Amino acid sequence: MLNRREVFEWASRGIGSTALLSLLMNDGIVRAEPRRSDGAHQSLHHAAKAKRVIHIVACGGVSQIDSFDYKPELEKYHGKSLSGDRPDVFFGQVGLLRKNDWEFRQRGASGLWISDLFPSLATVADELTVIRSMYAETSNHTPATFQENTGFRLNGFPVFGSWASYGLGSESQDLPAFVVIPDPRGVPAGGSINWTNGFLPAQHQGVIIRSQGTPIDDLFPTPAPTLARESDTRQLLATLNERHRRSRGDDDLAARMRSYELAARMQRVVPEVTNLAQESAETHKLYGIDESATVDFGRACLLSRRMLESGVRFIQLFSGGAFGSPRINWDGHEDMVQNHSQEAKRIDRPIAGLLKDLRQRGMLDDTLVLFTSEFGRTPFAQSASDVVGKGRDHNQFGFSVWMAGAGLKHGFAFGETDEIGMRAVENPVHWHDFHATVLHLLGVDHERLTYYHNGIRRRLTDVSGKVVQGILA
Repeated sequence: MLNRREVFEWASRGIGSTALLSLLMNDGIVRAEPRRSDGAHQSLHHAAKAKRVIHIVACGGVSQIDSFDYKPELEKYHGKSLSGDRPDVFFGQVGLLRKNDWEFRQRGASGLWISDLFPSLATVADELTVIRSMYAETSNHTPATFQENTGFRLNGFPVFGSWASYGLGSESQDLPAFVVIPDPRGVPAGGSINWTNGFLPAQHQGVIIRSQGTPIDDLFPTPAPTLARESDTRQLLATLNERHRRSRGDDDLAARMRSYELAARMQRVVPEVTNLAQESAETHKLYGIDESATVDFGRACLLSRRMLESGVRFIQLFSGGAFGSPRINWDGHEDMVQNHSQEAKRIDRPIAGLLKDLRQRGMLDDTLVLFTSEFGRTPFAQSASDVVGKGRDHNQFGFSVWMAGAGLKHGFAFGETDEIGMRAVENPVHWHDFHATVLHLLGVDHERLTYYHNGIRRRLTDVSGKVVQGILA
């Protein structure tokens, strides 16, 4: 046995001790002060509650009055005309008021109101923190998606995951800090802009890893070279790239070089991480991988948990894809019951399984799980006639999102919409507030996480945003 002084003396020299310290750092037992790509010291602004994030994005607009925002008054008003001024809605069709399509019940010990649209999620109601007073600045899908991801309605700004990668760095040497798992049916409105690094260094762009089929395109060369030839090729390429980078100072080239180096390490790690067959039959059942309706999103959720365990910092899961007909997203213009039933069935059981799995593994104490949508839906039918229609229009003025995990009040609802669920009236929460709160839980002050671009010190929350203190434990 060595005393403390002898341990530090031994660790200060020798290849073996260096290797041991490297292993201890990889396991998180000891930690070096991280640095940004420009060499500046990087540290948390305050003690973090969360280390990692899974962000589930429901493409389209999830109806708050059919899911998490119970409005019993709508039963009384069902079939009646909206009184007062006609709201400015996306398609301009203000039909008759209509009640919720799914029954609400109080769930768990907390008594949180959740509808039968999400029966599996209802079983973990005591893990959820529901914000019922979200609002956005547009009801147009693509700019609304941009604002949900970047805080801005225009494209070209870094997304949330890129800011997290830039501010916190990566916990893994072999996997990217920011990973995106798209819906296998299609990409969201705006495509790859939804995981762009914007003006941040290119290394912070999201990396797509698929939950089925080939995880990453072109990761492995065909045909596979011999080890000696591959080693010589990589050494020559590294030399030429570095010579070119020094002569030009090209950030994109530097990022490309790092991406190739990362890709080489990922060739070893990705097949292991994405091999879901290593999980037990009980785990597959928990995530719904044993059923055709839930297998796609179940695989995505289980893959997310495995990547978190391997050091990925921020994972974004997309539920829904491109817009059009037939609809493969949360956009119930014509028939709410058909649309939302279809989409909820795909994700309800997998998400509940993910939360249960994270909890039983002790990971939910330092992980954040987010569920967001671009906007909500109107409490009246989308119809130009006096008949109560089946669909609902977009509603930017008041909708619901939920969070779960580190540093939050569990089984808790925050904020209120009016009596018909149309507008946020109590503790309204803007996307800047939401982003500021998540960064706060990650140990980052949203006003201090900045990047100088085109003469402006840019940040995720622009020039506003406040931490939603009312949801913090």
